[in-house]
Amino acid sequence: MQGTNTAINILEADRPRVGTISAIGILHETIQASVWRRPTHYLSAAVQRAFSWRYAVVKRLLDILLSSILIILCFPVMLAVAIAVALTSPGPIFFYQERRGRLGAPFRIIKFRSMYAQKHKDNVFEINGHHRRSEADRRNEAAYPLSKDTPDPRITPVGRITRKLSLDELPQLFNVLRGDMSLVGPRPIVEAEVPLYGQHFAYYDLFRPGITGLWQVSGRSDVGFDRRVLFDREYASEWSCLLDLKILSRTVPAVITMRGAY
Repeated sequence: MQGTNTAINILEADRPRVGTISAIGILHETIQASVWRRPTHYLSAAVQRAFSWRYAVVKRLLDILLSSILIILCFPVMLAVAIAVALTSPGPIFFYQERRGRLGAPFRIIKFRSMYAQKHKDNVFEINGHHRRSEADRRNEAAYPLSKDTPDPRITPVGRITRKLSLDELPQLFNVLRGDMSLVGPRPIVEAEVPLYGQHFAYYDLFRPGITGLWQVSGRSDVGFDRRVLFDREYASEWSCLLDLKILSRTVPAVITMRGAY
């Protein structure tokens, strides 16, 4: 990955804080050295969970099983959305964009196109522009990746419906099946968003991005960016299969109420 300056890092906690582990795992070369200093107990917990057999085996098996079932169950809906997108605005049915995966591995996320084709561009300049603004200015508005124009003229009429109901994200089930994403995890980000995470970026990088997560079930775009980062830290340091199931159970009500969906 570009911008990395270390190979393998071995982290040691100041004292045993999570279970009986004081020597905390070996991390992949894609994690930046500048992020990893002496780990806090939150980071130690996150590393322990991210490299556990439960995450590697149990979570992956659940992702494969549940995403396969959901693809079959949701296929009629996906077919209807694909036809509606194709018939109501010119352009491709699907929208692809490179996102940052676990440990810096890039992947192409897939969604149903919800914007007019010529308007559906990466938001790198807006993200970096927001990052350069003063903290005072940023406190007076929602952070870029979460702020949405209401109504946004770039969004198609069908796109407004699919976004409200999160139907545009159904194709990401194939990203989950391939192993690029998980059903539950941090919100997938573009490379330009990495600096916005600051010292908390390590928590994001340890886990596969998810279709849903703590941010998605806690208000989505109504939640500020700083709070979203803390949600990622909380998820990483407290991850368990039970937590994933709880988030999945909260996802359906969140979609139905459409809180924070624009």
